[in-house]
Amino acid sequence: MIQIIVFALISIVGFGVFGYNIWKVRSNILLGRDIDRKGNSSERWKTMFLVAFGQQKMFSRPIPALLHLALYVAFVITQIELIEIIVDGLTGNHRVFYFALGGFYTFMISFIEVLSLLALIATFAFLARRNLLKLPRLNMKELVGWPTKDANLILIMEIVLVTCIFTMNTTDEILYRIGGSHVDHANGSFGFLISNCIADMLMPLFAQGYPTSTLEVLERIGWWGHIAMVFAFLNYLPYSKHFHIVLAFPNTYFSNLEKKGRFTNMESVTNEVKLMMDPNADPYAAPADSNAAPQRFGAKDVQDLTWKNLLDAYTCTECGRCTSSCPANQTGKLLSPRKIMMDTRDRLVEVGENIRQHGKDYDDGKSLFSYISEEEIWACTSCNACVDECPVNIDPLSIIIDLRRYLVMEESKMPTELTGMLTNIENNGAPWQFSPSDRLNWAKED
Repeated sequence: MIQIIVFALISIVGFGVFGYNIWKVRSNILLGRDIDRKGNSSERWKTMFLVAFGQQKMFSRPIPALLHLALYVAFVITQIELIEIIVDGLTGNHRVFYFALGGFYTFMISFIEVLSLLALIATFAFLARRNLLKLPRLNMKELVGWPTKDANLILIMEIVLVTCIFTMNTTDEILYRIGGSHVDHANGSFGFLISNCIADMLMPLFAQGYPTSTLEVLERIGWWGHIAMVFAFLNYLPYSKHFHIVLAFPNTYFSNLEKKGRFTNMESVTNEVKLMMDPNADPYAAPADSNAAPQRFGAKDVQDLTWKNLLDAYTCTECGRCTSSCPANQTGKLLSPRKIMMDTRDRLVEVGENIRQHGKDYDDGKSLFSYISEEEIWACTSCNACVDECPVNIDPLSIIIDLRRYLVMEESKMPTELTGMLTNIENNGAPWQFSPSDRLNWAKED
């Protein structure tokens, strides 16, 4: 009975804290401007299924894709075993589905063990790629400090979790054979694929009446360690880049389905142009809502971005595929699309905490430009390579464009080279320093 109460309390606290963290993340995302991403639901479901569930874009790089697939499938399928552990913990039973499912139960646990072993291999491979092989995209300056520790910590947690699974299953298998398991039975074997093989190697130690108290302790450590690591992982996710495990699905569903080369127009500017082009429009007519605050041109801070931009920031996996494919970064420019997303997320978390502590009108004197320099955003070539490469359809370019719009349209700040080009467009209708009457002179030459 005490065990049931302890388990129930841990579950309530674990899920409760996770729910509170999810509420904070949601409230932060909703600080962004509204954007309509509700249309074409069939295409959106297809995109989510292929990109998030099917990991379609991961396979542009096969080796990490296969390693990630092993972790991903193991994470999804092992939730079946987690359901049983929760039911056992709340009812005081042990392997409650064993007798009900029979051979299918043995197959599923064996399948989970195989996936867990593959996940363990993939985990060590990822640790080696990051810390021994030191792949360039996983060791850039924006990852120095906490981001690297975060990535390694999650991988270590995965090792502990898989170790607990095999400890629980193997010791329970041996106890089952010698009549010491929690499950009521005649002596036999669970028959789980991997733990059964490990138990075969360890059985000689217990065949001659060796004390089973150590096995009982190890089985409980494995059982409680498994559920403890699950709750620890669950509540660590909102603070980690691995939050994409949860957010990849809504993020891909709300993907921008327009052609990548198409930029969004600012609604306020579009309305003004339409007003100028309409001969019947009254230029002195009052706006629909005269008390509404005017929308900022571009983005100065996270509140000026859309909620989808902010969802992108939380979904970023920090894999660096965007940065490794960015032509500006490859030529030594300061721009890193991954850093843009990480900086946006860091600023969003800061703004959200300020609002919760001091109220929505609190101004800490900072903005996104406190994190992202003008040199970074002007280095972008607008080629969409980062958008195309991202495995979860994140769009760093839209953030960069809005930051540029703010600099140009509100601060009148831009590189000198662009100043001349914009002046020529304004005066000559083209980027070149020719008058309209001279633009076709080349065609008149013999």
